[in-house]
Amino acid sequence: MRKEEFTIESRDGKKTAIHCVKWIPDGQPVCILQIVHGMAEYVERYEPFAKWLCDRGFLVTGDDHLGHGKTAVKREDLGYFCETDPATVVVRDVHRLKKTVQAQYPGVPIFILGHSMGSFIVRNYICRYGTGIQGAIIMGTGMTPKGLLKLTLGIASIQEKIYGSHHISESLNKLAFSSYNKQIPNPRTSFDWLSVNEENVDKYIADDLCGNTFTVNGFRTLFELIYRLHLPEYLNKMPKDLPVLFISGSEDPVGNYGAAVKGEYDRYTNELGMNDVTLKMIEGSRHEILNEKNHEEVYEYLLEWIRVRTK
Repeated sequence: MRKEEFTIESRDGKKTAIHCVKWIPDGQPVCILQIVHGMAEYVERYEPFAKWLCDRGFLVTGDDHLGHGKTAVKREDLGYFCETDPATVVVRDVHRLKKTVQAQYPGVPIFILGHSMGSFIVRNYICRYGTGIQGAIIMGTGMTPKGLLKLTLGIASIQEKIYGSHHISESLNKLAFSSYNKQIPNPRTSFDWLSVNEENVDKYIADDLCGNTFTVNGFRTLFELIYRLHLPEYLNKMPKDLPVLFISGSEDPVGNYGAAVKGEYDRYTNELGMNDVTLKMIEGSRHEILNEKNHEEVYEYLLEWIRVRTK
């Protein structure tokens, strides 16, 4: 296995260099998995999973979104995407990476995995570009009522007009995350909801590129990504035969402890008429199921789900 870092140009209109990584197996890859990371983190946090897959013949790739990781060259760029239609730009950047890597390995099946905010990006992605992949893994997702999203989008827009798009919005951060630790007895930190694995939580907190509070531009992007997933005319663009896996921890507050995840599974199956939708809950795990102590159980499940769909 070897690791390669490279850049692609963002669709943000400024040709921002998007930091990307490939973990390349020895020999011809049997499959490509593209990882779309979550809010206030970066793709190299997924390296243990990527290396594990490389040992099994997979090529793994991913990028640091605008305002994240090594793409955010300046500290003040963390949590800020771009001025013009960032909810579309971030999806198009994911697609540009997909096309770049796929062109290097023609004929190799490609799957896409989105975690947390990345799950909302991927759910938007498959509405636009779902015909070009072999399956989508929706990890650590949830859903927010349409009315609440309209309200939060309105608040974000007002704050943006008053304070500017780079304003760090503590009030929106509190609105979004203040309840996430409520079902955890005697939490040690404000990020205990991420993981039962205390070592993982502590490592996240110690990482300068993790856990930063979003700008109002960042929150507006997140809320818009989710809002679009309420629009039937948008969702009906998904190819009906695209395999989709919803997978989350049973103790994940983002998915309302499984209720919101099951709600989306039911909607994809019953309302949207998708033909191959799977629901998998990891009992006892919180938000970052790839970083819990039972992570190899999750690795094995994901590998088998993909293998069945590449036969």
